[in-house]
Amino acid sequence: MTLSLTVSDEVRALAPGFVHLAVEARGLVNGPSNADSAALLDDAAGRLTERLGARPPHEDAHMVAWRAAYSAFGAKPSRTRNSAEALARRALADGGLPRINLLVDAYNALSVARLIPVGGEDTDHIAGGMRLVRAGGDEPFVTVAGGETSVEHPEPGEVVWRDDEGVTCRRWNWRQGVRTRLTEESVNALFLLEALAPTTTGELEAAAAELAESLEKLSPGARITVRPPRSET
Repeated sequence: MTLSLTVSDEVRALAPGFVHLAVEARGLVNGPSNADSAALLDDAAGRLTERLGARPPHEDAHMVAWRAAYSAFGAKPSRTRNSAEALARRALADGGLPRINLLVDAYNALSVARLIPVGGEDTDHIAGGMRLVRAGGDEPFVTVAGGETSVEHPEPGEVVWRDDEGVTCRRWNWRQGVRTRLTEESVNALFLLEALAPTTTGELEAAAAELAESLEKLSPGARITVRPPRSET
């Protein structure tokens, strides 16, 4: 059954031209990071350096657009960076990108290489469809603080991804909740790629194809479907 993805009219008004694309995968075999997933991350860091030259990530045109979108709903983009910018900063810092697990490594690598926010959700833990909305402020968001599971709530008006149980990702694509994250036990997943102008739909489709190829190599036999991009113009 295909997971529904919808974007509210309030978010459409906030970010005209926002485009998202989903890659669905079933029958995955996840596991600890290995040499193959590490190679994806190392290659991504090299591609990022080539793309940026001497510029910091926040000066890339796509990151400038995301910073403007964050500011539009009241977030401070220099303090709560979109996921692609945050990962890019880590890729360029000493220590580089973290190794999490095969699936997370794959989508993190793609996000860094192409400077596109990418998220991964375990569809077996999603309740109903996923919706991109402006929060009321009382929605539960399960996270970890100080090593302990805790429940937070988004700010009123904050852009969040949510399902029937609560928020799955805060501040659009800033921080994912623990309830639906991909673990080494995950077998079914949805990967969400998000873009604003000047990134084109064609670039988003090329990124999705690259991610699908990486997933097929890391998890042979998985059934992978790239869903058409959805534009919010």
